[in-house]
Amino acid sequence: FVTIKVLFFAVSKEIAGLSESELKVKSKISYENLKQIICDNFGLEIIKGNIILAVNQDYCENGELVLKENDELAVIPPLSGG
Repeated sequence: FVTIKVLFFAVSKEIAGLSESELKVKSKISYENLKQIICDNFGLEIIKGNIILAVNQDYCENGELVLKENDELAVIPPLSGG
């Protein structure tokens, strides 16, 4: 297990009521599993289908992720256009 810093932006920040937090997760984890853990822990289920995750400012893709101690995970909510 590793401890990562979770950063929230825009509507995810409003829903979670936090701008950042720490979370202990497995170092090897699937993208979908990590997304589910984030949604479960911070009440983001309502926007789960629209959020994107980025580790250390790199967008994640579906599949297996390898996280290291103190990695930064950004929760990027749906972006509105117009």
